[in-house]
Amino acid sequence: MSTETSSSTPPNVITNNPHLQLGTKLQELIDYRYLLQNLITRDLKVRYKNSVLGVLWSLLNPLLMMMVFSIIFTVAFARDDVRQYPVFFLVGLLPWQFFTGSLITGTVSITANGALLKKIFFPREMLPVAAVLSNLVNFSFALIVLVVFLYASGLGLTWYALWVFPLLITQIIFVLGLAFLLGSINVFYRDVMMILDVVVLAWFFLTPIMYPLDLFGSTQTFMGITFDPGQVMRWLNPMASIIDGYRTVLWGNMQSTGPVPMHIPYVIRTFVTSVIVFFVGYGFFLRMESMFGEKL
Repeated sequence: MSTETSSSTPPNVITNNPHLQLGTKLQELIDYRYLLQNLITRDLKVRYKNSVLGVLWSLLNPLLMMMVFSIIFTVAFARDDVRQYPVFFLVGLLPWQFFTGSLITGTVSITANGALLKKIFFPREMLPVAAVLSNLVNFSFALIVLVVFLYASGLGLTWYALWVFPLLITQIIFVLGLAFLLGSINVFYRDVMMILDVVVLAWFFLTPIMYPLDLFGSTQTFMGITFDPGQVMRWLNPMASIIDGYRTVLWGNMQSTGPVPMHIPYVIRTFVTSVIVFFVGYGFFLRMESMFGEKL
């Protein structure tokens, strides 16, 4: 007596077991690496389909935002205490755009591919991963503009810029964890995107992108408790630490005239936080993925 195996279920794999060995999952990703490449290529093509400017828009968008916020900060707020403000802002904006782009596309990556998910088997992890990596490609293009601005402003690149690579890895791990978590929840509750729009907007203003952390001073007192607001922001908001890290090694700080070295404990703490977020998000994803097909 023969049994028919569904095309969406791989042989010898129990898809409803959330405790699959990490080695097995990693091997699946390696086996389907060409599919991952195709998913990334498809995402990029869809993003720039019927666009006159195409990839050029990923370069113009942060430049236009830089111009607008530079005018707001220096004219509307009458502040000129941040040296080379356009570069200061751009260094913070580009990692933020990579983060939000990855977070939003990663959140909808599973629901947007429901038809594909129900037809064939492939590692479901590839959908959020492809969303993040396609945004990483855009971020790479935007970094070219940033490097041009750094040299045009006289800052250039120093050896401290090598810290960008561990910071980028930390950011990718962090946003992947959130993409796995929110992407899974979005399969069951489609309100996630509406809530996320509001959260991302609030998150933008709570992250030191258009202002330096020093703006709040070294100490503040609230209800009789004295604290360092910049430090608290770094503890509660991993993106504050990540963006402040990029700015430290590419622009510097308010007391310096150029890039300065990273404070290593900040990097380690933020990396550990990102790893925790990743495993929480991925663990939730593994528990829920067996139900994606029936919900979609």
